[in-house]
Amino acid sequence: MELHETQTEKNIALLAGVDLGEPDTEESLDELRELARTAGAEVAGVICQKRPSPDPATCVGSGFLKEMADFCRDNDVNLIIFDRELSPIQMRNIENATDVRTIDRTMLILDIFAGRARSNEGKLQVELAQLRYMLPRLTGKGIAMSRLGGGIGTRGPGETKLETDRRHIHRRIDSLKEKLDEVARQRNRQRERRKRDGVVTVAIVGYTNAGKSTLLNSLTDAGVLSENMLFATLDPTARALELPSGSSVMLVDTVGFIRRLPHHLIEAFKSTLEEAVQADIILNVCDCSSPVFRDHLSITQKLLDELGASGKPVITVLNKTDIADPEEIGGIDGVRISAKTGKGFDDLLAAVERALPVQKARVKLLFPFSEIGQSALVRENGTIFSEEYNDSGLLVDCLIDTVTAQRLKKYAE
Repeated sequence: MELHETQTEKNIALLAGVDLGEPDTEESLDELRELARTAGAEVAGVICQKRPSPDPATCVGSGFLKEMADFCRDNDVNLIIFDRELSPIQMRNIENATDVRTIDRTMLILDIFAGRARSNEGKLQVELAQLRYMLPRLTGKGIAMSRLGGGIGTRGPGETKLETDRRHIHRRIDSLKEKLDEVARQRNRQRERRKRDGVVTVAIVGYTNAGKSTLLNSLTDAGVLSENMLFATLDPTARALELPSGSSVMLVDTVGFIRRLPHHLIEAFKSTLEEAVQADIILNVCDCSSPVFRDHLSITQKLLDELGASGKPVITVLNKTDIADPEEIGGIDGVRISAKTGKGFDDLLAAVERALPVQKARVKLLFPFSEIGQSALVRENGTIFSEEYNDSGLLVDCLIDTVTAQRLKKYAE
């Protein structure tokens, strides 16, 4: 269900940006249009002002602000969305000057996340990010907080909660952090158990709407929601994948990245994003039919480095080759696939196998009494789950690398 279906009025939006000389201003505004569409808004127009720096009071100049007010009045615009984070003062002043509810890029993304969260963990993470964002904005609420009836940017904790005193908000934040800390501990225990059992984890990461969920579904029949819109999947999904050699890996889908990802979300979704950081192999999936797919690849890699995932084996996966321009992707080093048609899957699975860490296997070894000394190799190179003496010798249940297993194969039960 799209967000606008639950709202009492159709959101007609004006998208506004400030060009400070950044090279990705135009792409960011295009992305904002897609975010607005995902949230259910109808975009009436997109405007941008070149400035050396944002105005401290209104972000844009007074003349430009008047143009915005006139456009909103003439086109029945009831929502302004800025392509950068606004201060509480800027937001209030823009609303006073235009008489139109105003939100920023962060509020828009938080609203989409609030509508997409399905798991209990996802809902906790979204609420924590929203409360942290809204806390300094509780004074001078302006149009955004005084109007009832919902709309993009109001989904989540709710107006009654956000208008209570700061101490209550702080207590709720502390409570959410405690619950998410417990979730993080559970995730760590799961990861440790997988490592003990020799399970190799492969994380699918990449720009939002790159086809990550489609890839997971095609490879594993996971049944994850897959739609042509941003952040179609919010909660991570893990499925077992058998490789051509017969070995198995755990394939994990993760939340999509985006340029200028709000730091509130990075912090709140830290435990989820750690699935990528802790993975043995990372698949950096991009939509190579996009004219800015090179930017998407570099943005994803930069975020991975910031999260502490540098040094991991990364396989670049160029998805949607069935609709991409072959000349545009000709010089890119990566595996070419179509998650929709299955083209290139053999190459992808082969690349995963080449990147696998030293393989381990769980085996039972029976060492005769005369050769019990050979069990030292297991103690040096593996993990022992149990050992017991019987009439024939020492029986060891262990996890060892395949090289050691090959050396000790004559003792295999």
